[in-house]
Amino acid sequence: MKKMNFTMLALMSICMMAAAQTFFLPTSRVDFDAYERLVQEVKTYRKDRLVHLAQFIEMSKDANTIILDARSKEMYDRKHVKGAININFSDFTQANLAKYIPTDTTRILIYCNNNFDDDPINFASKVYIPKIPKVKSEQELTLALNIPTFINLYGYGYKNVYELADLISVFNGDVEFEGTDVNDFGQKSIDIGE
Repeated sequence: MKKMNFTMLALMSICMMAAAQTFFLPTSRVDFDAYERLVQEVKTYRKDRLVHLAQFIEMSKDANTIILDARSKEMYDRKHVKGAININFSDFTQANLAKYIPTDTTRILIYCNNNFDDDPINFASKVYIPKIPKVKSEQELTLALNIPTFINLYGYGYKNVYELADLISVFNGDVEFEGTDVNDFGQKSIDIGE
């Protein structure tokens, strides 16, 4: 009987500890208010960091500059700006970024799907278009990857970031692409980033 009481006591203790853990779990590492403050800081900073294609191309020629494509590896492998490196946005961590970006003063040029037109497969537009507006004021909403990429790079201490400001046809000729799908469109153009 004493042995059974000890077993029951042990089981009750385990159950009580498990129940206590569900009530006392630490909060997640998600701080919306801090992120919102960062967004406000970046909003002002970013205004002077939007560059047109000619300047983007010129900047890409500098040895202390990288072109960063933060799309998925699958989309990057299919088609990306020639010379760009890929760090999937979901893989952004302080350690991961440090592996690929030499210093926090390295100039980083970013682009995303919403910078390229005429290739809805490899550069599918990230725009929400309401099917049937619920209210008159509901309109298209641009959901570009450039914005969170810029904010997160800045938050990780990379402040030498510039963002391509233009919408460019993939047939423009001023940008060269590489990847498995490039020959499907037959682009012939000037190289960026060599």
